[in-house]
Amino acid sequence: MGFGTAPLLERRRVFHSRDVDETRAWLRGKEFQFDPVGRQTARPDVRMNGVYLPSLYLGYLQYGVKAMIRAAPARNDYWVQLPIRGSLDASFGGDTINCSPRRAVVLSPTRDDYYLMRSDAGGARIHVCINREALLRQLAALLGEPVEQPIEFDPTLALTSGYGRSLLGYLLMAVADFERSDPTLGHPIMATTFEQLIMTGLLLAHPHACSERLRQREKPISPRDVKRAIDYMESNLDAPITLADIVQVSGIPGRTLFKHFQDWKGVSPMRYLRNARFQQAREALRRAPPETGVTDIAMAWGFSHMGRFFRRIPQALRRKPFGHAQAAALSRAS
Repeated sequence: MGFGTAPLLERRRVFHSRDVDETRAWLRGKEFQFDPVGRQTARPDVRMNGVYLPSLYLGYLQYGVKAMIRAAPARNDYWVQLPIRGSLDASFGGDTINCSPRRAVVLSPTRDDYYLMRSDAGGARIHVCINREALLRQLAALLGEPVEQPIEFDPTLALTSGYGRSLLGYLLMAVADFERSDPTLGHPIMATTFEQLIMTGLLLAHPHACSERLRQREKPISPRDVKRAIDYMESNLDAPITLADIVQVSGIPGRTLFKHFQDWKGVSPMRYLRNARFQQAREALRRAPPETGVTDIAMAWGFSHMGRFFRRIPQALRRKPFGHAQAAALSRAS
């Protein structure tokens, strides 16, 4: 997959500089050590663009020079580094992963010497930083039991097949969305859904220290247990619900909840939640006075992509007025 040479997420600038000392000082404040490598024939072109969500950071990074970056032990988050141009070598402990647009690295805060990265002058990458506490809460929700220590992921992640290919696709779609002036993921419900997708996918699809525990046989649950989870979701459709919230209320481990929702409802818990929100939005649209616009109702229920929402509502409800702002939003989304 080709990505061209233009920086991504330029609407979401975090730090730009062409000065080595300025870059070094800024990164030091983030618990990173930055050092250009070898003789420099050009000034750096540092571009750090990104979006801060409640539990993760999605960003684009380039240095414009060959550089070495070391993470301080104070960093205790999880990183997925996905090169889109050039090469990247990531070292941690006694291991080194050679990364490229075909292979990413998953870095876990479980080593005394967290990690060291070497990037080439033409290198650029997308990366995701996941809050450690948020990821462990998600794992605890899936297991149905506390997780006391950070887990270590398999560091190698292929980007040409399997989960790695899917993850890259999700992140590129998110990048494209955040490059718009009115991103869908700017809505709190949609942002939470995206975070849940990334964390749950990583925990279920990529090997780590607790993968075997997640694959163990689930304990049986009754329809009453599933109903308790459904009742909670139905009562909180207007809130940014997470899997951990559903697990806490229902008392059912997340891995068990996923399986039995699939067996009895044909969808995952989070898909059921989204479908229920859509039904509420459609009902609100049906009851709304004629002057109420489709966009206002859709966005109130967390649906910011007007094209997709519009295609799912009955023909009779499409006759409600959009107004100039609504029509413009639909035109952009379709």
